[in-house]
Amino acid sequence: MTEQSLSSKTVIITGANSGIGLEAAKVLAGIGMRLVIAVRNDTKGAAARNEILSLHPGASVEIRSLDVADLSSVRSFAESILRDFSALDVLINNAGVMIPPYSKTKDGFEMQFGSNHLGHFALTAQLLPLLLQTPKSRIVTIGSLAHNRGAIDFDNLDGSRGYQAKKFYNQSKLANMLFALELDRRLKKHGAETISVVCHPGVSGTNIFKLGGRDAPLFIRNLANKFYLQPPAIGALATVHAATAPHLTGGEYIGPDGPGRRKGYPALETPHPSALDEEVAKQLWDISEELTGIKFKFGS
Repeated sequence: MTEQSLSSKTVIITGANSGIGLEAAKVLAGIGMRLVIAVRNDTKGAAARNEILSLHPGASVEIRSLDVADLSSVRSFAESILRDFSALDVLINNAGVMIPPYSKTKDGFEMQFGSNHLGHFALTAQLLPLLLQTPKSRIVTIGSLAHNRGAIDFDNLDGSRGYQAKKFYNQSKLANMLFALELDRRLKKHGAETISVVCHPGVSGTNIFKLGGRDAPLFIRNLANKFYLQPPAIGALATVHAATAPHLTGGEYIGPDGPGRRKGYPALETPHPSALDEEVAKQLWDISEELTGIKFKFGS
């Protein structure tokens, strides 16, 4: 995709009212893409829209309500998009939660697995018909370096047998990786033009130091900002690259090119071997369809 070819293309970004999602939205609006900001809080969505328009007054930015922790909200959002749009060029699965106290979604799933993975799994499945009919469309899933330390515990997905917030976050981000890569394999198997790409922002100064609702001590934040973190605007470049780079063919993993992949500019990376386990990916896919009650349809 060239900048000219991207003009007026439609992109949906979940959770684009702050952080990486908002920064990516600013860039995409600046190159003329038609934005749909899918947010849980309409007031925060309106503030994000105003911020984008202050930078790009002529941009097309629409706010729509979506709570990825509520499958009925996902369904309503998808139905409205299918009703109102004739094409969808890019879906960016960005929204999520990080290391909350133990809680569940409205459908009874552990909050991180339910929001970060199942909500986007269901959303992608329901928007897939529109993506498939849009030439050269793509699905971008936001992963994390945390997937390197993740494992899918199929016997305790709901956390009822014990819950550790970081462990379940790692699991949810590994699920994102497994899903995105398996989705691309299935798209290719069915001869679809749509591709699936996964990326991660490195370690960016967004909400990472508000874990459990508490701020880290100031000296820790200062040290982290100096040596480890990069501004959200730079962290968002991996998302923008995954969404727009013309040479991508699907199945790529994009992240920063600096030491430890924590910061830098977008480059092709190799996922942790756990994300490449096709048997685990298939098992996760099957249980995700079972839990959400939604099956992917790759053709008419």
